[in-house]
Amino acid sequence: MLRILRKQKSQVELAKALDADVRTIRRWENGESEPPKYVKHALKQLLPPVLPFEDDDTSDFRFIDLFAGIGGIRQAFERVGGRCVFTSEWDSYAQKTYAENYRGDGHELNGDITRVAAGDIPNHDVLLAGFPCQPFSIAGVSKKNALGRAHGFEDETQGTLFFDVARIIKDKQPRAFLLENVKNLLSHDKGRTFDVIRRTLTEELGYHIHYRVIDGAHFTPQHRERILIVGFREPVAFAWDAIPLPPKGSTTLKDILHKTDGSEPVLSWDGDRFFDRANNKVPDKYTLTPKLWAYLQGYAEKHRAKGNGFGFGLVGPDSVTRTLSARYYKDGSEILVYQGEGKNPRRLTPRECARLMGFDDTFRIPVSDTRAYKQFGNSVVVNVMAHTARLMRQFLVNDLQPELPL
Repeated sequence: MLRILRKQKSQVELAKALDADVRTIRRWENGESEPPKYVKHALKQLLPPVLPFEDDDTSDFRFIDLFAGIGGIRQAFERVGGRCVFTSEWDSYAQKTYAENYRGDGHELNGDITRVAAGDIPNHDVLLAGFPCQPFSIAGVSKKNALGRAHGFEDETQGTLFFDVARIIKDKQPRAFLLENVKNLLSHDKGRTFDVIRRTLTEELGYHIHYRVIDGAHFTPQHRERILIVGFREPVAFAWDAIPLPPKGSTTLKDILHKTDGSEPVLSWDGDRFFDRANNKVPDKYTLTPKLWAYLQGYAEKHRAKGNGFGFGLVGPDSVTRTLSARYYKDGSEILVYQGEGKNPRRLTPRECARLMGFDDTFRIPVSDTRAYKQFGNSVVVNVMAHTARLMRQFLVNDLQPELPL
């Protein structure tokens, strides 16, 4: 990548774009040292658009990214040698973030997948889909019940989107797929919802599936349980235990919080938006106002008196947080960072939310804080997807299809 960029930019220009000095660029170019991982990703973002996929096929396998959000699942499969040939995401703000971070695709970013004919989707080896989870999540079901609205497969706007995944699998017959959803999908409607999904994938489409609930706390300081459904067209010796998960709590909040000791990375794409570099502190706007902090304390006390567990989640450097939700922008109550006696707690910044979800610091955040909180709250833990991608890769490369053990 560096060799390609040097044909277009001087060492001085590259140094400015990467917040490095010219001597460092020279050492990388001469092979005296290797650019760190985050720089390699930044270099990729500087590359000009590439030719369409068919003209530049150097990947190990092809995949499509449905209900793509901001591309968390895509990142994982690119890391193991895959290449995205089709993307669909209906939300225009998520599209903006996605387009900013995945440039030069050679394919357009499609919107509503229900309007895309399966025949118009390129052939691919793997289908990836984090299909909308609101119809099945605990919070989503509670809200729909309160509003007197249907949920699950009776929800005509979101619940049936699984069947768009199914029609594409039926038509394109990919070698494998990965579907992601909330843990509650297993128990929704007393298990009947998941049974419909299981029977559709196995009996109607003929795939061999393997599913497991994995907590993001194995990789990041956040409890975030999601069900992953892996399917293969042919029987393979896929095993979730083939790569052990790291112990929960291996990383804690201090690993993702902004550093106030002068060691916070310089990110030219963030500027001082999320971190006040001149004063080595998080901007005051992320600290809760006295009115909001008083309200949250009163709300928690009211529910404690009733014997309920509702309230805010106050966290420190050694904590593993609750699940970051798409409503975090409202009051930040599920994850409030303790700032010491006599000072109100604060929300995580969007950059800290990105880190909490496993996105590295080269990931760009081109939308407002409110939109960013929603996007990260709806995203996947990239590290969990990377774990799954590594497990799947051996059955996708060189047509490797091991037989199941006797």
